[in-house]
Amino acid sequence: MGEFELIRTYFAAAPCAQGGEGIALGIGDDCALLAVPPGEQLAISTDTLVAGVHFADPCDPFLLGQRSLAVAVSDLAAMGANPLAFTLALTLPTVAADWLQRYAQGLNAMAQRCGVGLVGGDTTRGPLSLTVTVFGRVPAGLALTRSGAQPGDLLCVGGDLGNAAAALPLVLGQRSAAADVAEPLLGHYWSPQPQLALGIALRGKATSALDISDGLLADCGHIAKASGVSLVIERQRLPLSAALLAFLGDDGARAAALSGGDDYVLAFTLPPAELAPLLADGWPVQVVGRVEAGAGVRLLDARGHDITPAVRGYQHFRQAP
Repeated sequence: MGEFELIRTYFAAAPCAQGGEGIALGIGDDCALLAVPPGEQLAISTDTLVAGVHFADPCDPFLLGQRSLAVAVSDLAAMGANPLAFTLALTLPTVAADWLQRYAQGLNAMAQRCGVGLVGGDTTRGPLSLTVTVFGRVPAGLALTRSGAQPGDLLCVGGDLGNAAAALPLVLGQRSAAADVAEPLLGHYWSPQPQLALGIALRGKATSALDISDGLLADCGHIAKASGVSLVIERQRLPLSAALLAFLGDDGARAAALSGGDDYVLAFTLPPAELAPLLADGWPVQVVGRVEAGAGVRLLDARGHDITPAVRGYQHFRQAP
């Protein structure tokens, strides 16, 4: 099967590739054309997932299709953007019809859930890797960024942390667990839910935001650096699921929440006056710390002692000790 036949068979005919609001021209030309309304800006982000680094190989291609798009769309949520479209660059060692069919089905399921359309991409032969570029739109001046946190703000997250990190030994077959514990953890890993609606709700309210991919401690460091402030995380305030606590115990669960990564939950800073209205509207806002003058990220225990670890999250190019 040639490249163009592969695209036509598995991707161009998918429901998510049939255009939609904001897509003036989709698959079939050298470029797609996106229509952004006056007064709005285009938000763009790219994520690459490599077999053996970001996901186990082999794995369920349907679940991989969901995950590969969700982790990219989560970046749009972090900016408070409405999703528009995405492209897929797919590198395959071989053309396996069953694998492609299942992968395309998972990709389409997540695309329709997130309201984002496939508008193009590329295929080539090589070690399995997936590169997704997402496009969204946001009113000019209202994009959430990492650089606006102010001393006195609250540090918040949009839900439970650590579930996906805890799922990794289950994914790799290193551990097992009862279904009522394993299924919620694996669901967070294979089918993260980009917090698009929360990101939009935070426009004009949050002073900074990002999505947690490398661990709360590591990613909060990006906000601290961009904003020129210090972020203080209180270990006892971390939101932890019952499944996570059952699987790892209290200490293990808190370690996963702080440094495990792959949460794809929003972390953001918020003036205290904005908290009550968001909670009253039902948004899943959890306060985990605060913003202070200074630099870097500190972790405090229940007595207020600094217990910040040296290793704070996943880094692709960290040197071995």
